[in-house]
Amino acid sequence: MTAQEASARIQNGDRRALARGASWIEAQSDAGHQLLRLLFPRTGSAKLIGITGPPGAGKSTLADQLAKTIRMRAQTVAILAVDPSSPFTQGAILGDRIRMQDHHADPGVFIRSMASRGKMGGLASATLEMALLLDAAGFDFVLIETVGVGQGEIEIARLADVTVLVLVPGMGDDVQAIKAGTMEIADVFAINKSDLPGAERLEDEIRMMQSLGGHDQRRDAAPLRRVVASQAQGVESLLEVIEQVFAQRSRESARVDAWQIRLREMAEERLTAALPEPTLNQHAVRIAAKMEDPYTAVDAILADLLK
Repeated sequence: MTAQEASARIQNGDRRALARGASWIEAQSDAGHQLLRLLFPRTGSAKLIGITGPPGAGKSTLADQLAKTIRMRAQTVAILAVDPSSPFTQGAILGDRIRMQDHHADPGVFIRSMASRGKMGGLASATLEMALLLDAAGFDFVLIETVGVGQGEIEIARLADVTVLVLVPGMGDDVQAIKAGTMEIADVFAINKSDLPGAERLEDEIRMMQSLGGHDQRRDAAPLRRVVASQAQGVESLLEVIEQVFAQRSRESARVDAWQIRLREMAEERLTAALPEPTLNQHAVRIAAKMEDPYTAVDAILADLLK
């Protein structure tokens, strides 16, 4: 199948072609890049929703329930789940997301797991490209669930239109993740398992930190909703506030700002991938022997790349 054939089939709703295209993109192949070039004019309609938070917060369960709520509205949804990598195969350990198999026969739901391949920040390298593919395929929502690595999980804010930070009461220091730097990335707070003791205390602590200036002063404090994802409680209200925040962000200037960040990320990754290992090793040897300083080495490497 060529990129042109895959593009035509994806636009006609062919899920097998979509899965093939997703594999090309995850492999960062030329076919994947060509496919995105063809499909890019069709992007821009989906709502890209990031779901992040510490391990054990119930992100997968919440994504599952959000998908069910979206489907009850007769809208379509794709779930992009970035999983830990196998140390042997580099594949996604959780595979096809066994906790979400209720959707396996629903043509309005597409689930794809991606291996993080050790990338920091909770996102795989090709996550942006994959999200664009799913957007172009016509899904109304794209839910991007991150690995769950704690404070390093800030890259989702650069990719998603709206970032939901999922926290749960009773995990030691309830707001440790917030104190570690993720407070600023949250567009919406979701307190999951809010039927457990400590939910009210956790909400009070979030509100207190917001009042102390922990959020972006250029915008209002992020809204907060309590949910019990395992019982689908509060999920409809959470989805409504996500859409409200999205509507506030969908101005043209906000899109330009977002693409400035995304393009910088893409350029950095492409430049890093283009660095020749022999050249890096030669400079590393010279630096280790104090024959060259690292700044001169970087200048030389960039000069070679820009030729």
